[in-house]
Amino acid sequence: MPNNEARTRFPLAPYYRYMFIPGLLLLMIPGMLKTYLLMPFPGSQDLESIRLVYYLLPWVMPLHILGFLLVILPILNTIINGRVWKKIGMLLLCLVCGAIIWFTEVKFSAGNIFREPATVAFVKASTSGLPLETVVMGVEHGGVAKAYPIDYLAYHHKVQDTIGGLPVLVTYCTMCRTGATFQPVVDNQPLSFRLIGANHYNAIFQDRGTGTLWYQATGEAAVGPLKGKRMPLVPSQQVTLGVWLREHPESLVFVADTASRQGYDMTEGFADIRPGKEYYATADSNWRMRSWVVGVEIGREARAYPWPALVRHRVINDSVGGVPVVIALENDSISYHVWKRDLNGRTLQFAPDPTGKNLLEMTDGSLWNWDGYCVEGASVGTRLEPVTASQEFWHAWSRFHPGTLRWEETR
Repeated sequence: MPNNEARTRFPLAPYYRYMFIPGLLLLMIPGMLKTYLLMPFPGSQDLESIRLVYYLLPWVMPLHILGFLLVILPILNTIINGRVWKKIGMLLLCLVCGAIIWFTEVKFSAGNIFREPATVAFVKASTSGLPLETVVMGVEHGGVAKAYPIDYLAYHHKVQDTIGGLPVLVTYCTMCRTGATFQPVVDNQPLSFRLIGANHYNAIFQDRGTGTLWYQATGEAAVGPLKGKRMPLVPSQQVTLGVWLREHPESLVFVADTASRQGYDMTEGFADIRPGKEYYATADSNWRMRSWVVGVEIGREARAYPWPALVRHRVINDSVGGVPVVIALENDSISYHVWKRDLNGRTLQFAPDPTGKNLLEMTDGSLWNWDGYCVEGASVGTRLEPVTASQEFWHAWSRFHPGTLRWEETR
């Protein structure tokens, strides 16, 4: 008799068991797969999965909804007609399913872990309260200079802003320690981005207009309608606040987002790699996955310089893509510069100034300061042309610059 009543109340009751399991899988599997592919779980970051992620993302929510529709009637049938042990089992299954959905869609969602700033505000450096040794990304355009503390930028992963009338996307990836600034405009169309996770240990952004997925390290569209497009690179510097203010005394400084102060705790000191710090690369680990390098790319040639070697030599004269360059590290062991070292048809050869205050051009003994200006000698007032460079982990530079050359010091 109870079975007949159940069939009267729920005519499809015998078929519910065929609906429940597929529905349960649709509620759990899409989110779990998305989370696995986009977060640093074992093996996930080594997969060529960005295309799968692109096609999966728009289907996660519809599949969740379909799964809910499939399980709702079996759940109601069990609640109304099931025995006590079946009701308890169903409740436990619902709790497990709900927990998985919460973890995949909320707890391990990149957009919730690393939130966008609620407000993008700036103050003068003198009122920022930040120590001069704070590591910043500095950007200047149109006579306007701004500094973005890495500790803040690493939490947000990106700050979309305008500097001197130029729209900029200032970014920093916590997994590969790559900082880069782009102009978020492609084919004359402005783009707006959200962080969705990572692939190959590099942050992945999705533009809200077309759904295209972009790598943070290169500003290149990996998959989607804009695949193959690149956002123009905007010159930026990763230096201490004191060094940035030395050349840009009127610079504005990005202030902490009040809604994100707790999040800043987990990114504190990300870019401080002086000897003794957590991520400082020792001399015998120059080319390990998390070894720090300075990467330089000119034309079709890319070259990586081990950070410990730069700390020892302070000044490295080299050539990239046939262009003579000098890589120089200031006394703070954080602020670095890369310049072209050809001037008026001759190639300059630099060495550290024994006083530590300047660079020294060995050919004629002229002095060049840390802002790239000649301050003593025949070329007084002349400035070296800066070259955009990147300080990051070796695995990130080598992944996104295949065929890169490795600078090896001679002993």
